[in-house]
Amino acid sequence: MNVKGVFGKNLKHFRKERKLSQEQLSENVEITVKHLSEIERGIVFASANLMDKLAENLDIPIFAFFLSDNSIYYDNIMLNRIEKEIIQNIEQAMNNIKKGIFNKPL
Repeated sequence: MNVKGVFGKNLKHFRKERKLSQEQLSENVEITVKHLSEIERGIVFASANLMDKLAENLDIPIFAFFLSDNSIYYDNIMLNRIEKEIIQNIEQAMNNIKKGIFNKPL
């Protein structure tokens, strides 16, 4: 697969992982859906400026678009998200416990 194909495949993966439609992402980065579709299919290549916008919008480093095997990188992203969610749940549970302890009559 050529560099346009790798870029497009990874772009599509990260977009879908974030549950964004082509319409949503294209609107966020100010391009047409047709142009985004062509990039994802490896027909055209994104400009450097557009790569910056896509990476920022998808919250990934630009180099992730160019890895031919992103499986390890994908796993790290998922682990980071899971860790963040666990921390939020623990913080929420701790706050609920504190409320319960401090709101009881003495």
